[in-house]
Amino acid sequence: MSLRMRVHDKEPIGLALRRFKKLIERSGMQKELRAHQHYEKPSELRRRAKLRKEKAARKAHEKTFGGGMDRPGNLPNM
Repeated sequence: MSLRMRVHDKEPIGLALRRFKKLIERSGMQKELRAHQHYEKPSELRRRAKLRKEKAARKAHEKTFGGGMDRPGNLPNM
């Protein structure tokens, strides 16, 4: 995947760099580069995916049923 960005005449380098960073982020290239930075075993990929799924389910449960008052350690102070 190749990205192209034209730097305008008399454009400050800081502004051009910020535009470039946004372009990289929006294209998904940064995420892909980080994923390929180190080899990750398939079992580790599955484990992280499972943990992400459990965290999302827990967050959805807390959103629908209110923030975790059902656990014994989370009783309000009286």
